[in-house]
Amino acid sequence: MSLAPRLDLRQSQSLVMTPQLQQAIRLLALSNLEVETFIAEEIERNPLLDSSGASDDDGPIVEREAPVEMGDEPASADALLNGESGGEASLDVDFAAESFHHDSPADQAGMDGSLGLNGGASGGGLGEDGPDLDAFADTSLSLADHLLHQAGEVMSGPDLFVAQHLIDLIDEAGYLATPLLEVANRLGVPLAQVEAVLGVIQTFDPTGVGARDLAECLALQAREADRYDPCMARLIDNLDLVARGELSRLKRICDVDDEDLADMIRELRNYDPKPGCRFGGEAMQAVVPDLYVAKAKEGWAIEINAATLPKLLVNRSYYVELSAGPQDKNSKAWLSEMLASANWLVKALDQRQRTIIKVASEIVKQQEAFFLHGVAHLKPMTLRQVADAIEMHESTVSRVTSNKYLSCARGLFELKYFFTSAIQAADGGDAVSAEAVKSAIRALISAESPKAILSDDTLVDMLNAKGFGIARRTVAKYREAMGIGSSVQRRRQKALEGVG
Repeated sequence: MSLAPRLDLRQSQSLVMTPQLQQAIRLLALSNLEVETFIAEEIERNPLLDSSGASDDDGPIVEREAPVEMGDEPASADALLNGESGGEASLDVDFAAESFHHDSPADQAGMDGSLGLNGGASGGGLGEDGPDLDAFADTSLSLADHLLHQAGEVMSGPDLFVAQHLIDLIDEAGYLATPLLEVANRLGVPLAQVEAVLGVIQTFDPTGVGARDLAECLALQAREADRYDPCMARLIDNLDLVARGELSRLKRICDVDDEDLADMIRELRNYDPKPGCRFGGEAMQAVVPDLYVAKAKEGWAIEINAATLPKLLVNRSYYVELSAGPQDKNSKAWLSEMLASANWLVKALDQRQRTIIKVASEIVKQQEAFFLHGVAHLKPMTLRQVADAIEMHESTVSRVTSNKYLSCARGLFELKYFFTSAIQAADGGDAVSAEAVKSAIRALISAESPKAILSDDTLVDMLNAKGFGIARRTVAKYREAMGIGSSVQRRRQKALEGVG
């Protein structure tokens, strides 16, 4: 072996995750609303990005794209990741076209020349001249505010102070879970005073608020309705027997006949077990679809929800203005970096939409029977099947289908919903989707007679007769996943419904 120094040449390849590549991958996993937030942050950081909706020459900002049909071939989904993306394609589509959904008043805004979500100066985003979406939010009074208002009218001084503390401890359902002794020790007041203040709160609207358990909540409502007699009191004290449907024991305990017991149970059903829920709690976040799918004359029309994506463009006139001014080396480098970052973001967003459309098109193609006939025709499908069909990596499809929702004539569905495991057919035919089996189980249980409750074994036999090769433990697992009780629980529930 020679010990003399020498010079060798080696050639190797490696994958480097550049910041731009990381950004493109991250954008794929974001929903439209999350992308909108991301764009707003980038606009604050980069002065060359603009979403005002006005171009330099007051001409069209972007070209219009027709809805993507099943047979269309968008640009390569992985082109951006490979550094082969083309020109700066449009980020918008013709939202006024006939093939688009107009399923809310906001969709119609701007089509008559007025300002709206997709017209006028507000462009495609939520501009300051657009409609105030906060006006659609729930403005109802909260439970705490409602109770504090009533407390201020009937109490003052130390009692009002204790009442305010107790009201803060009442949860959204209207229950007080903290022990009164703990409250008394915390505030340094006698326990009797805390109990007296709670007694006053329990007279407030809604009836039943401030209860420490379900029995006390129902008892308060029974007193308000003047139905809290000794028989009703014993019934409320034995709610566990009511839940188990042990009607014979309840008749003996309450000392009533069948007719009186049925009347008492009917009365209980009219009470509200969660009186606080009728008041506004935390604002509910509506799910906004990222995609629309509609039946077209030929195939299916699939489109991005443009209402949640602002128009984004590179403000080249501002770049020219800054470039023409005096610059040092650092300023010139910074300006070049901002321009490159802005161009890349526009291309990344465009490629993101093309990738989403391509994945959604393949999902619709493979699950066309579902869109035509319903969940019973949902086919088993995996991420790999879609990835192989559109020549993408499985991880890319996984990111595209995360946190994104599709709106169609059958409702709103998460893209992940269409990927289900397979259940082998009993007759050796094509496998069926697990969701189709769940739908069949739900239909069989919904149609069962109160006098002939279907056991899991019976469900297995009936499903096998329909061609589903399924085991009893799988039926039990799917039934529990759908929140459906066992045959014993359903029999008791039917018995209670028959009594009521």
